[in-house]
Amino acid sequence: MDSREMAKLACEALEEKKAGDVQVIDIQNISVIADYFILADGENQNQLQAMQDAVDEKLYKAGVQIKQIEGNNKSTWILMDYGDIIVHIFSKQDRLFYDLERIWRDGVLIEPKDL
Repeated sequence: MDSREMAKLACEALEEKKAGDVQVIDIQNISVIADYFILADGENQNQLQAMQDAVDEKLYKAGVQIKQIEGNNKSTWILMDYGDIIVHIFSKQDRLFYDLERIWRDGVLIEPKDL
């Protein structure tokens, strides 16, 4: 499975859990750490956990194993590293504070529906 298809599956899982403002940043031409960053935010701790579980389940069923996860059920920023894609799940406040869209502005923003 290529990284674009992985990103599409992750976005679908996030949207199924009503994630807020799902964004995809194509960073393959500016970084070697991944091809895509996927960013989304949630309203509360339960939603963040549900979003994490949904992404993990959908990618696992597609045969994609997570390499590393940072954050737990009390975290307000969860990072899920699948190698070619990295999923960032934030509380709204943390997303505004860390502003990864600004930091990675040299990447190409892609609408999830365009994957």
